[in-house]
Amino acid sequence: MGRYRTPTVLAAASLLLTALCAGQAPAAAPPARVGIDPVIAEKLDDAITAAMREADIPGVGVGLWIDGDDSYVRAFGTSDKTTGVPIKTDMHTRIGSVTKTFAITGVLQLVDDGKVDLDEPISTYLDWVPGDAGKITVRQLAEMRSGLYNYTEDPRWLAAFKADPYRSWTPQQLLDIAFRHPPNFPPDARWEYSNTNTVLLGLLVEKVSGQRLHTYLQQEVFEPAGLDSTSLPTGAEITSPYVHGYTNFTPDGATVDASQWNPSWGWAAGAMISTIDDLHSWVPTLVSGRLPDGKRMLEATTQEQRLDMLPTGHPGVRYGLGIADIAGWIGHNGELPGYETIAVRLPQDRATMVIVVNSDVDGKLGSLSSLIANAVTEIATPEHVWELPAAAQPNPVPQPSKPSTPSAPSPSS
Repeated sequence: MGRYRTPTVLAAASLLLTALCAGQAPAAAPPARVGIDPVIAEKLDDAITAAMREADIPGVGVGLWIDGDDSYVRAFGTSDKTTGVPIKTDMHTRIGSVTKTFAITGVLQLVDDGKVDLDEPISTYLDWVPGDAGKITVRQLAEMRSGLYNYTEDPRWLAAFKADPYRSWTPQQLLDIAFRHPPNFPPDARWEYSNTNTVLLGLLVEKVSGQRLHTYLQQEVFEPAGLDSTSLPTGAEITSPYVHGYTNFTPDGATVDASQWNPSWGWAAGAMISTIDDLHSWVPTLVSGRLPDGKRMLEATTQEQRLDMLPTGHPGVRYGLGIADIAGWIGHNGELPGYETIAVRLPQDRATMVIVVNSDVDGKLGSLSSLIANAVTEIATPEHVWELPAAAQPNPVPQPSKPSTPSAPSPSS
């Protein structure tokens, strides 16, 4: 904006309102939405807690805001199964592929500065990118239409991650894994989620700006947007107070606390930390291109290009430049071992939805965050019910319960 699931999941390509009083929506409300009165709030409470019981989810945080009107902000369950400390909405959490919305914002700021051209090949800025991969444009990388192999799908990398989830990975190590594989298809032939794309774009930001990615984002994105609790860690650190995340991506399938696992494998594609409150502030900026003070984060023409959503091949899912449209909800979802997040906006209803879940043990019910989002939107926005096909669901690491597919977002998403 101007200036201003483990390994296989981060990604893809990954949002609430309310209520009828006496059976009628407020006169000013659009027909697709209801207000959030106590009756609707109770229905949401019941639906969320029922979904948590059904899927055995430890903790959930949900925020649904209608601009200038109602809000619904709740936390259910525990943030730490060992101590029983309840989850709270101000706790820090790992946000997986929602990171992509920030990294691509950095790229687009450099476009506004005249330092990057979306339709130039990536080799214009990173001359070491090998072979035909260097001919892929910046736009094709941001749109997930490059065809580059997703390094979080690599069997040897997955085995190494599972053996030592505390290991630190450099962006170059991740790209070396990706480039050992041939492309899955020619650039722009179709959409396919790949964390490789965003890692390359993170390095582009570093090369062109002359700053480390975490420093650039702190100065040019987080601070202007007023995001005091959002960061891109350089190691396994997570700011306190934080939500403990639980995963069964382990050698024996046992469920463990992954909160101290090193997310460096996700880097620009999925390593960031934030809170429900910060994501509530970020999503309207992301979707409008304007900062909270009304100033532009991105030029209008650049924001328009960001929101030029193309088909993904999955029903109800379109993708722009590091941003998705899922049943009308615009933003991103993310997963990595132990954590799932949804941060989206429904512009026509002036609604923002943020969901955090401290488990990625999806089982037969599929994505836990999508399960909660579906329950919320069926009540709050019945004409825009969250439905994310399994094949388009960001998935950090393939598990017995969530097999990896060629088109699924990789672990760092």
